[in-house]
Amino acid sequence: MIYFIVGDIMKIICDTHVHSENSFDGESSVSDICNSAVEKGINTVTITDHMEAPEIRFGDKSIYGNAKKMIGKSVSDVEETASKFDGKVKLLKGMELGEPMHFPKLTKKALEISDFDFILASVHNLKDTEDFYYLEYTEENIGSLLKSYFEELLDTALNADFDSLAHLTYPLRYIYERTDIKPDLESYGEIIDAIFKALINREKSLEINTSGLFKPIKTTLPDINLVRRFKELGGKYVTIGSDAHNCKDLGKGVEKGIEIAKICGFDHYTIYEKREPKLIEIWY
Repeated sequence: MIYFIVGDIMKIICDTHVHSENSFDGESSVSDICNSAVEKGINTVTITDHMEAPEIRFGDKSIYGNAKKMIGKSVSDVEETASKFDGKVKLLKGMELGEPMHFPKLTKKALEISDFDFILASVHNLKDTEDFYYLEYTEENIGSLLKSYFEELLDTALNADFDSLAHLTYPLRYIYERTDIKPDLESYGEIIDAIFKALINREKSLEINTSGLFKPIKTTLPDINLVRRFKELGGKYVTIGSDAHNCKDLGKGVEKGIEIAKICGFDHYTIYEKREPKLIEIWY
């Protein structure tokens, strides 16, 4: 495994949000991702293929593919590939668990697929509504959509079985991309604080998702101000993820995400092994 020493601290780069070809929108094999990690000097990769839990009910008829089969293949690919890269890349077995509060019985089935290292919880759509990617945004509907979104995130933070909460400001990625509207998140401050307090009380992580740095929003999801607020309230754990869907984007922005964590007062960022947090010292 590749390490660099910066001062007295070992420089370790870990990407905890990576999709392989076993996600409906992924492009690269697990093996190719590991080869890319070696080339880029990334020490740890957690494969977090999509599991939109409500889609389990549709089986092969799901527009995203058979969720259980795809996650099963993701798990087996990680297990088969990990030993091949032993000593070069630490490969961890994760899952991005979408909409865990919509159908709790299906979420339970998803979690039973394997003994995962890491569960990344996300909300991509409100119940009985399309993914935020597909929605049209107007001055009239953005407020109500964001309110409902943060309410579901709060329910997730309070009640779901997970380790880190993904891309807190996910809808903004598309609002900034398709409109000139810049929502004022101060009006959602109370519920965002409630989400953060739920994470803190349950000793869960907040993800710093770096994908937004390379999109029109030009910030991490959430941005530095919200990461700082999480720390002010007592946040202990942050995970850093590129949300890569191919080898090219693996690790993209992760060092910037680590820098943001440091600026906000974190001395460590976090990876998970067997659902237990492991602290990675920040070298900056």
